[in-house]
Amino acid sequence: MQASDVLVIGAGAFGLWTALACLERGMSVTVIDERAPGAGASGGPVGALAPHAPERWSAKADFQLRALVSLPERIAALEARTGLATGYRRIGRAVPLADAAQRAQAEARIAAAARRWPGARMWIEERAPEAWTLAAPWGLQRDDLTARIDPAALCAALSVAVAQEGGRILPGLRARRVGPGWAQIGARRVRARAVVVAAGWRSFALLAPWLPGAGEPEHGQAALLAMRPPPEAFAIQARGLWIVPHAQGVAVGSTATRRRADRRTDAALEAVIGRARALCPALEGAPVIRRWAAARPRAASRAPLVGPVPGAQGLFAATGGFKIGVAIAHAAAEALGAMIARQPHALPDEFLPRKLPRAAAPWRRAERSEAPGA
Repeated sequence: MQASDVLVIGAGAFGLWTALACLERGMSVTVIDERAPGAGASGGPVGALAPHAPERWSAKADFQLRALVSLPERIAALEARTGLATGYRRIGRAVPLADAAQRAQAEARIAAAARRWPGARMWIEERAPEAWTLAAPWGLQRDDLTARIDPAALCAALSVAVAQEGGRILPGLRARRVGPGWAQIGARRVRARAVVVAAGWRSFALLAPWLPGAGEPEHGQAALLAMRPPPEAFAIQARGLWIVPHAQGVAVGSTATRRRADRRTDAALEAVIGRARALCPALEGAPVIRRWAAARPRAASRAPLVGPVPGAQGLFAATGGFKIGVAIAHAAAEALGAMIARQPHALPDEFLPRKLPRAAAPWRRAERSEAPGA
């Protein structure tokens, strides 16, 4: 394999945005992935892009907000460059309020959003539009900042952009080991100025010699229902459940199971679908046209894991996005590209691998349990 300045391991949202950030800084880049771009956690159908709760603010929440605000411009440039649609649209969100306590909490949250979300707003609506009805006896907490995207379409567009900039994407290759400025791919040790580990939950095992117990996989599931949503349809969020209207249907998800890394759907997904239909009667009778499952990377810190790996010069982490990975990947990648180019960056300190709490390594059991997709 021809040498490059930067070798990116993993062609999901983190890996592809990082490749593009490095290419735009004049570096040569090769991306490898054992499967196709977007085949893992970045390929799910839900694609909800939401801000952090405004009453629990932190550097991570602020970074997530700034990433959401900057994303439309980046997506517009990506779509113009490649001629490919990503399904991005700022559609807003509704959280059904089931009782007086939830209504009071929503009112307090609205006050916090007024302080924390410049240029966006949150409010209470007494009932949903008739074409997109849902059970909400105490009204709906609404916001106009939440957006949606088709993650698989995003990865497809990013792959084209990387190629247009002169980068190479090589599917069917898996890194067995990594080290300071090198990766073991098959029988060959490939060297690069920077090796970026963006392999989703498998990143934790690759980085284990320097970051033991960095994170673990969390199994997630979702489904796409064949339904044409009304034009005014917004995303719905209710206690871990998302219902997100897309051009090609309505996505619902997702379940989460700690330390499980297979790609199978099971009865838990049926429960999610049933709950979505009960909450939003417009979905009743809509057939399921796609079922999806993957392991998502959850870092021990609960924050994304981005930056140089301590004790391994030339080795970088770009993983741990978990439930917010697609929303922040472009901003995290921009900071990582700046780090590799030795330029200033604006990444929260808590994202850096050197800040990661140490824990017992959990991935070996999970890797043994992996099975082919169903």
